[in-house]
Amino acid sequence: MSTEPLPPRESMEFDVVIVGAGPSGLSAAIRLKQLNADLSIVVVEKGSEVGAHILSGAVIDPAGLDKLVPDWRDDADCPLKTQVKDDRFYWMTAGGAIRLPNFMMPPLMNNHHCYIGSLGMVCRWLGAKAEALGVEIYPGFAAAEVIYGDSGEVRGIATGDMGIAKDGTHKASYTRGMELLGKYTLFAEGARGSLTKQLIAKYQLDKSSEPPKFGIGLKEVWQIDPAKHQKGLIQHSFGWPLNNSTGGGSFLYHYDDNRVAVGFVVHLNYDDPYLSPFDEFQRFKTHPSIRGVFEGGKRLAYGARAITEGGYQSVPRLSFPGGALIGCAAGFVNVPRIKGVHNAMGTGMLAAEHVAAALAAERANDELVEYENAWRESAVGKDLFRVRNVKPLWSKFGTVVGVALGGLDMWTNTLFGFSLFGTQSHSKPDRKTLDAAKAHAPIAPVKPDGKLTFDKLSSVFLSNTNHEEDQPVHLKVADLALQKSSEHDVYAGPSNRYCPAGVYEWVEEASGPRFQINAQNCVHCKTCDIKDPNGNITWVPPEGGGGPNYEAM
Repeated sequence: MSTEPLPPRESMEFDVVIVGAGPSGLSAAIRLKQLNADLSIVVVEKGSEVGAHILSGAVIDPAGLDKLVPDWRDDADCPLKTQVKDDRFYWMTAGGAIRLPNFMMPPLMNNHHCYIGSLGMVCRWLGAKAEALGVEIYPGFAAAEVIYGDSGEVRGIATGDMGIAKDGTHKASYTRGMELLGKYTLFAEGARGSLTKQLIAKYQLDKSSEPPKFGIGLKEVWQIDPAKHQKGLIQHSFGWPLNNSTGGGSFLYHYDDNRVAVGFVVHLNYDDPYLSPFDEFQRFKTHPSIRGVFEGGKRLAYGARAITEGGYQSVPRLSFPGGALIGCAAGFVNVPRIKGVHNAMGTGMLAAEHVAAALAAERANDELVEYENAWRESAVGKDLFRVRNVKPLWSKFGTVVGVALGGLDMWTNTLFGFSLFGTQSHSKPDRKTLDAAKAHAPIAPVKPDGKLTFDKLSSVFLSNTNHEEDQPVHLKVADLALQKSSEHDVYAGPSNRYCPAGVYEWVEEASGPRFQINAQNCVHCKTCDIKDPNGNITWVPPEGGGGPNYEAM
C-alpha cells in the first residue's frame, strides 16, 4: 500500500448531484431542468458511457415516458419502436408448454400497451435529452465515497482515484478523484448500490422495512431467422427447469431487426447451493418449444444483473439529510410484471419535484421528508401496493400454489381494493436461505454446444467486459478463513455457481483449496454481495469505466 500523503481533491459545486445515469437518474435530471432551467446539475456514471451498464428485459410500460417526454412517440431518435402485439404466458414442464388463458390474468398483467426495446439505448437517448437541457454527465467516473458535512448531512460524493496498482501503490498515471458537492444528492445506483448500502446502514433507513429481496436476471440477445420472427410477440413462463421450491421464470421478446431478447430470472432466496442460474438459463433454451426459435440464429450479446424483488414492504426510508434514494437503489420493481423502468422514472421525477421545491425555498442539505411522505400515494406506491403479496406468497408456498395465490391476491386487489392476505412479510435475507450442501445432490451442468448453449467465459466475452488488470480487486473478502470453513466446506463453494461470469473458483492445490477471484470477468451484477451465505463478500466500484460495455441491452 502507498504511504504517500494524498493530494487534496479538487471540488466542484452544483445545485444537485445525481449518482447513476440510468432511467431514474436521467429522469430526475431532466425533470429538474424542466422545472428550473437555471439549476446546475451533474450526473456521474461509472460505466464507460451512458447505457454501458444498463441491462433490462425490456418490455417497458410507457407511463414514465409519457409524463417525462410526452411526445416521445413522435421523436425519430427514440429507440422504442415495437409495441407489444401478442402477449403469452406458459407453464413449462420438461417436455411441454401449457399456455395459460389471458382472461385468467389480472388486468395489470396486460402488456399490450407496452413497448419492447433496449433500455440501454433508451438511456442513451435520455442522456442526450438531458445534455441538451444543460445537464452535465460524467461517464467513466465511479462514485466511490459519500462526502458528509459537519452535522452528518450528505454534501455530495467523491469519484474514485485512478491509477492505483494491485498492491495499492500509485502508478505514474495516478489521478486523485474529484469531489462533486451539491445542495442535494440523489442516489440512483440501481440494485444493491455500494453507496446506497452505506447510506441505509448509516441512517438506519431500513429499520421499519422488511429485508431486501433480489433475483438474478440473465439475458441474451439473438438475431434469428426472419421466418421465425414474430415482431411484437412476448412470452413469459415459469416452471421447468426450476423445481417447485425455486422461484423464477423466463422471458422471450421479439422486437426490431429480427432480434429476440431471451432471459431467465432466478429468485435469490433459493436453498440449493448446487444451483447455477447460468446453467438453468442455458438448459431452458433446450426446451422443445424454445430451441427451434434459435436454430439458424446468432447470439449477439449476453449480460446479467441483480433485480430488486422485495417490493412495497422492502422499500427503505427514501430521504435522509442532504439527499434521497431513487429508482432501483430503493427497489421499485413490480415483481409479477417484471417491470421497474416506469417506477424508476416515476421516483426520479417525484424526487426532482421535491428537490426543485426545496431549492426554490432556499433550502439545502436538509431532509426531503416531503418526498418520503409522498411516494406511497403516488402512482409508484399504488402500483407496488397491489402486488405486495406476490413475492412472499411464492416464497412461502412454492411455485404452483404460490403463483395461484398471488394471482388471486392481484384479482381481489384489482376488483375490490383489498387483499385476503393483508400484507405478507419476507422471512429472511437471501444470503440466509442456503441449505448445507449435504442436504442436496450436485446438479449436472449443461454441456455447451457453442450453437444454442454456451459457457460463461464465451458469454462474458460478448458482454464486452473490460477492467484495468493492474488495480486493486474490487470484490472484497472480509475473512478468507471463513470463506474456506463455511462457503467451501459447508456449502460446497456456491460462489462458483451463483456468479454468472466465472469470477469465483476454488482451486485445488497441494496445500488445500484456494479461493481465486477473477475480478476482470465481473459484469457488476452484484449477486456475490447478496448471496454469499456469510455476507463475507462486498462489491465496491472498480476504476471508473470498468465493467461491461453493453451495446443494446
